[in-house]
Amino acid sequence: MAKIALIGAGSLVFCKTLMSDFLATPALRGSEFRLMALTHTRLDKMQAFVQRMIQDNKLEATVTATTNRREALDGADYVIVMLQAGGVEEFRQDYEIPLKYGVDQCIADTLGPGGVFRALRHIPALLEIANDMRELCPRAILFNYANPMAMCCWALGRVPGLQFVGLCHGVQTTMDLIASYSGVPKDEIDFLAAGINHMGWFLKLEHRGRDLYPILRENFEKPGFYVNEKVRGEVFRHFGYFMTESTGHLSEYLPYFRKNQKALELYCDEPSFGGETGAYYKYCAMLADKFARTDPLSIESTALGPRSAEYASHIIEAKETGRVFRLNGNVRNDGYITNLPAGCCVEVPIFVDRLGLHPIVVGNLPPQCAALNMSNVTVQGLAVEASFTGDPELVMQAVALDPLTAAVLTLREIREMVAEMLAAESRYLPQFAGKKLRSVPTISIPSNVQRQEVPLDPALAIANRFGKLAQA
Repeated sequence: MAKIALIGAGSLVFCKTLMSDFLATPALRGSEFRLMALTHTRLDKMQAFVQRMIQDNKLEATVTATTNRREALDGADYVIVMLQAGGVEEFRQDYEIPLKYGVDQCIADTLGPGGVFRALRHIPALLEIANDMRELCPRAILFNYANPMAMCCWALGRVPGLQFVGLCHGVQTTMDLIASYSGVPKDEIDFLAAGINHMGWFLKLEHRGRDLYPILRENFEKPGFYVNEKVRGEVFRHFGYFMTESTGHLSEYLPYFRKNQKALELYCDEPSFGGETGAYYKYCAMLADKFARTDPLSIESTALGPRSAEYASHIIEAKETGRVFRLNGNVRNDGYITNLPAGCCVEVPIFVDRLGLHPIVVGNLPPQCAALNMSNVTVQGLAVEASFTGDPELVMQAVALDPLTAAVLTLREIREMVAEMLAAESRYLPQFAGKKLRSVPTISIPSNVQRQEVPLDPALAIANRFGKLAQA
């Protein structure tokens, strides 16, 4: 039966969710689960809980725990990655240092300074896992759950021969919202979604051949609907297509919603991850503190209910049984979206059967959707290249092209912020060891400076000429 390695199994909430899904899948009965984490602190608690689930539900399955990654990977069929390099402490710096400079992030794990630095920490770890897989389990499929999804999967896409897919729940949870806003059951909606992770576009929404977009547009003009998703609603109203991800995330990816206090008050004032400052970091810090004092798994029920919205168990079930499953997943762009760069990470429909993963060709996105995606793809590409080359200048340039950061800071301020983050997080950035961001001196311009005589730009020369004529 299937041998499934879970790397980062100290993630108590998420690992518990996935293990419940796996154990609730009849086609995976008898599977071998290998839990791996760097320390035994949470790992042993997770193993004990999974063992209880197996025993209480009288299942045929085995679970082992190890701090040795190679031991977990040896001969595995599937590798689930859910790591968080640096934990909550490095996450705090991803959020607090930019905030000191004026970059107000809500989630800070996908784009912006926080997303770029999380990618710089995660990519080396992911590449180590991928290289071990090429040796120890070359036919295995890697399921990546680590954010920032697009940057991590872009890096994985550069590993020759690696089978991987990046998994997120943005599409399926957004379908819940669309169903409620359109008044149509979720399982009766036919849809086509494609783009990049956290910015995928619902290109088609239909119910028995009827276009649902007119209903959705009408409802988003009603205050009671609009107020729940102000940022996503605004993008929908102005760019014409509804998209994945919440107000909290999307407010960071574009320059319109968090650049000043006026914008924050207008669009990001809702509680419960509506977009408030540091919402996700504060939530993670609260959980970390709680888990340090208590063992939530000790009181958690071992009952197996319906499977969650996560895709992993369904993909493995399809691969093991041949029963076709469709999902939206993150893969290397090998011609699937033709107006986004080749080799970047795209999120497209994928069919899974016994032969593996089969992404579909979407073609061109609507030009305005591709343009918004590109504002993020450019940052992603520079961050990935920075991680591979260890060039700190590329880190600065990636952050400088981030839409939110660029709307708030000058280039000099961005350089100072990135230098501080590189120094603060150096322990988890081995690719930049011994390298520093270049210092750019300040140029002082005296009030009586003599300008150098240079040829005027033709357009400026014409403007000056007409200005003098107007004065005459």
